[in-house]
Amino acid sequence: MQDVYQTFLERGFVEQCSDPEGLTNLFKTERVSGYIGFDPTATSLHVGSLIPIISLVHLQRAGHRPIVVVGGGTGMVGDPSGKTEMRKLLTREEIEANAQAIKDQLARFIDFSPGQAIMVNNADWLLRLGYIEMLRDVGRHFSVNRMLQQESVRLRLRQPTGLSFIEFNYMILQAYDFMHLAKHHGCRLQMGGNDQWGNIVMGIELTRRMLGITVYGLTFPLITTATGQKMGKTHAGTVWLDAAKTSPYDFYQYWINTHDDDVVRFLKLFTFLPMDEIEELSRLKGAEIREAKKVLAFEVTRFVHGEDQARRARAAAEAAFEGKGEADAVPFVEVPRARLEEGIPAYEAFVLAGLCNSNSAARRLISQGGGYVGGQRISDFNAPITLAHASDDGAIWLRAGKKNYRRLLPC
Repeated sequence: MQDVYQTFLERGFVEQCSDPEGLTNLFKTERVSGYIGFDPTATSLHVGSLIPIISLVHLQRAGHRPIVVVGGGTGMVGDPSGKTEMRKLLTREEIEANAQAIKDQLARFIDFSPGQAIMVNNADWLLRLGYIEMLRDVGRHFSVNRMLQQESVRLRLRQPTGLSFIEFNYMILQAYDFMHLAKHHGCRLQMGGNDQWGNIVMGIELTRRMLGITVYGLTFPLITTATGQKMGKTHAGTVWLDAAKTSPYDFYQYWINTHDDDVVRFLKLFTFLPMDEIEELSRLKGAEIREAKKVLAFEVTRFVHGEDQARRARAAAEAAFEGKGEADAVPFVEVPRARLEEGIPAYEAFVLAGLCNSNSAARRLISQGGGYVGGQRISDFNAPITLAHASDDGAIWLRAGKKNYRRLLPC
């Protein structure tokens, strides 16, 4: 078996590890089963989920066994980690629908054929637990004093709304997951974002106390861009992995827009390119770094949406920015000709085109000088967009920021 821990280290996946030496030895001596949980809060995962997904792919490619836990049970409670207020509780039907959608999505990236990765839903064991049984057999292993010291708890206790009792129990449920997986599936490793560190440590201790088994924890750094922004947010909203929510073109554009200072780090984290190839790309400077961005955008889009969609997205970007390829590849929205003859306020046009996710976001973008029509900056977010703005190809070209294009086509 390959020591995937060294891969994680050189690519920047490791923020904390409960026992680096012990985990390294484990990877070298046996096929390790490691798990990551995914909360079914929506019908799709987003860019923020790529690090966990890619880590599981690395695990599998190294000969080890990923375990994917869809949190149908913990989703009934809601994870307070990193949150300043309680999440909106979803119905059981909503959670089950989201869990199925996430299962289908993850199957595109990870091999779940017999003998390979497994996918389980923690509702299968958590929803069967009796309250008294949970208190007596599991709760007695937890110190309230220790729980109150967890960062996720202390953060919420500082908020006016405080922390609900149902959320306070989340770390116990997640710890129980780790113990259950160790007992029934031989799981020896839990991975997750660094905001999960306290929960993971609780699971390590619970497993030791209840089963006498040594298990390990590893957390990833919480990824932000060079400008300090959270990953996966644009003027148009969250960058989803579902093509119906975020088109492959927009997904590709998100990565093309990577800050120069982030390119090499993101190539290590979000692609499977060999490290020597990334080293070569790291030598590109100035205007040449755009070539590295193209490689990053293509590789991540290919991983998420497939080769064909990645090629189409690249062709659309080249048509928009370099005058190459077919302009038809650039996403468009058809608008009744009569409406364009009358004129559409610029901020409405940007929302209609999908460049912004709300009227307020569009007004803000244009007011800050980030809205363009036909290459000309728009100074007034109420300015009408009309057929007079159409280019020679008959389309009205809108742009948000430097690189996000859309076309309005009269119909």
